[in-house]
Amino acid sequence: MVTRHADVRAVLTDPAYRVPVAEPGPPGTLAWLRGTVSRFSAPDRHPARRAVAVAALAGLDPDELCTAAARLTGDVLDGAGDRLDVMAALARRVPLRVLAARLGLADPDAAAPAVAAVAGAYHLGAGPAAVRRADRAVAALLAMTPPAPPEVRANRIGLLVQACDATAGLIGAAARHALTLPAGVPTVDLLVEVLRLEPPVRGTRRVTAGPARLAGRDVAPGSAVLLRFDAANRDPAVFPDPDDVRPGRPGAALTFGVGPRDCPGQRHALALAAGVVDVLRHRCRPVPGPVAPEPHALLRVPTRFEVRPR
Repeated sequence: MVTRHADVRAVLTDPAYRVPVAEPGPPGTLAWLRGTVSRFSAPDRHPARRAVAVAALAGLDPDELCTAAARLTGDVLDGAGDRLDVMAALARRVPLRVLAARLGLADPDAAAPAVAAVAGAYHLGAGPAAVRRADRAVAALLAMTPPAPPEVRANRIGLLVQACDATAGLIGAAARHALTLPAGVPTVDLLVEVLRLEPPVRGTRRVTAGPARLAGRDVAPGSAVLLRFDAANRDPAVFPDPDDVRPGRPGAALTFGVGPRDCPGQRHALALAAGVVDVLRHRCRPVPGPVAPEPHALLRVPTRFEVRPR
């Protein structure tokens, strides 16, 4: 387990540490998707597959994504009663609906729950029932996706899956802080600080492909390495008073990664989250009560967070 900021950054930028590769599966299944997206690809296939995702995102204007997310959030609040669960009504639906529409999916409303089903089994360890649901969801998403070569279609769906839990977790955590902070704090500064303080993706895994070094020590080939973003982002050597909420503080959190496998959709994710959180800040107040995260080893996503629209 790697927890120091400098060490996590070193592993992310060292080619001796590789992402565990997903084996391919039957076409149109979850295993096929995992074996085709850049996220789980071997080093020789990763650049070309990543380029597909980068090209898809290049046509999307982050400012327009933010505006669309804000507009849809306002529409949801207009139809809400006196209480609303941010996670169910907004965080898990608005970013996916906006992104799915702009990636050309035929039915963005139906895409959101299908993407959530895939995300629930995306990482290894999901049970048979979750995998079967994900298989059906992958087939449904493929039916909505514009015609293109298989790798293009898979990596477009992969963008949605990568955005699902991560963006929902960011919105949930940011909303809790945003509704208690002064109005003058810029929302994007708050989001960046929440990514450091309460990263929705708490860590990631690597495997050594050969002899490696870390912090002056030898690491044997085939070693499994767990990188903890949540610990590295609170490293006092980089972030003084790391447990304090300080929007706009200097220093780079590692939540989006660094190096050749950093997240290509950083600006887009922040824009989608900002559109939702901005509207919440202006139109809602929090409902007091505890907020518990969903049970997951490497994700931090609130189960529920209620607000009262004004």
